Amino acid sequence: METVNVELFGRDPKVQKAVSVAANVSVTKAPVLVAGEAGVGKRTLARYIHENSSRAGKPFEMVDCSADATTVENNILGWRDQEGRFNKGALEKANEGTVVFANIDGLEDEFQKKLHKIISELEDYDIDVRIIATTTKNLSKLVGSGRFYRGLYTLVSNNTLSLSPLRERINDLEMMAQHFVNEFAGGNQISVDQSAMDKILAHYWTHNVHELRTVLESSVANCDGEMLTEADLEIGEKKAVNMISEDDNEGIRLMSLKEAEKLLIKKALIHTSENRTQAAKILGVSIRTLRNKINEYRGAGNAYFVNLR
Repeated sequence: METVNVELFGRDPKVQKAVSVAANVSVTKAPVLVAGEAGVGKRTLARYIHENSSRAGKPFEMVDCSADATTVENNILGWRDQEGRFNKGALEKANEGTVVFANIDGLEDEFQKKLHKIISELEDYDIDVRIIATTTKNLSKLVGSGRFYRGLYTLVSNNTLSLSPLRERINDLEMMAQHFVNEFAGGNQISVDQSAMDKILAHYWTHNVHELRTVLESSVANCDGEMLTEADLEIGEKKAVNMISEDDNEGIRLMSLKEAEKLLIKKALIHTSENRTQAAKILGVSIRTLRNKINEYRGAGNAYFVNLR
């Protein structure tokens, strides 16, 4: 197993706090829930917890709970093949180690209850595992709306850590960009010129560290010299108008300009997880203008804007 480079979590105070708590909780047996957007490093933080625990060197199993229900259940609990041979699931394979339930919010309702019961009774089967779960959703809200089983939530959320999106960590973004350039350059010395770095810092990075790493890997491959320039970067332009597809089921082609404006603002807010400052930047308006529009739609009784936090 590759050792986690803790420096790549960055120096952002919120992230550093999460890493510090992760280090402290790693020495216990308590379950951990790691929350954050896709690509921020939740699975990496889970591996960091495992490596800094007394279970380091023991099995480390990860199950993606967003896969189809049968596959998920088999991967967790085990299954029998056509010859009748039993294949162990993650809970048995990870005995004395750690199991990570990635995207735990993706579990089907009935299996959430079943998994809660099984985890609660693991000691009866002489299975000792550390449970870590990751999610991109607000599980507490899902519990409140009846879409996630409260018992399972209570079991996994005793220690909840959150990782901030990369777009909120500009200083970390610059550091990570240079790190990945160095990594993909191998033994070559490649610097990032200011125009390229400006473009990197201005990009929205929807998929966070994962997207940054992927983009820079291909960009370094495009670089012929010792300087990565803006022309080398394979970053798609993020424009608000692109958030509405031609086949959008809300019928953009049939809307009035006023209705289209409201839909565009709604989509910008959804795209930024309701971060108004980021939404205003994408839309190219001031935060004051956006706030006034939100209040206008709220006053008109539009359900989305009425419930907007």
